[in-house]
Amino acid sequence: MVDPKPPKPHYHGHRQRLRSRFLKGGAAALQDYELLELVLTYALPRADVKPLAKELLRHFGSFTQVLDARPEALMEVAGLKESSAVLIRLVKACAEHYLKEEVLKRQRIPSLTSLVDYCRTAMGGLSDEQFRVIFLNSQNEIIAEEVVQEGTVNQTVVYPRKVLELALKHKATGLILVHNHPSGSLTPSAADQELTRALVKASHALNLKVHDHLIISRQGYFSLAEQNML
Repeated sequence: MVDPKPPKPHYHGHRQRLRSRFLKGGAAALQDYELLELVLTYALPRADVKPLAKELLRHFGSFTQVLDARPEALMEVAGLKESSAVLIRLVKACAEHYLKEEVLKRQRIPSLTSLVDYCRTAMGGLSDEQFRVIFLNSQNEIIAEEVVQEGTVNQTVVYPRKVLELALKHKATGLILVHNHPSGSLTPSAADQELTRALVKASHALNLKVHDHLIISRQGYFSLAEQNML
């Protein structure tokens, strides 16, 4: 007598329903834990990953913070191995690459919103400050992006000379300065304003134009140009 096939795991049908809902309605059709759960099914094909998805959200606080977490931090959560951590970071990297390709290809910046979306994806969740410069040509097309400085949780030191050397290297005529505030505050500090003034003054001497200085956080952005602070 042939033994009957073992029953399928209880989560088998659930996974298919998640996929169907996603295919019909996209991410909006799923709750945050379900979206994360669906991602994890591809790293853990033979496990019930709903509890793990919920634990990740509880541990890090939000879906965005899960994607922003470093691989070693992700693997501190019980049940999450390297393959799952790599997949989660890959999702974040793909989102960042998609936005970067749209915004930073050689064209005029489509909109401030598009640029901010890219910068928030790339920098909004960083635990340390980072200072980037986006370089423009005479047609205001983006020609390059450079991470100029990475600092501590509350301070970054950027040297105008380094920024100007990179501008000359890329044969740029314009700059957009961008840095993040890990604290979440969008108010420019006295040091931020002093640095902006120094870069504007130094750039002017080389016929370079500083178009904006953006401060980025998870919650939003602050444009010094919009506030007439350049």
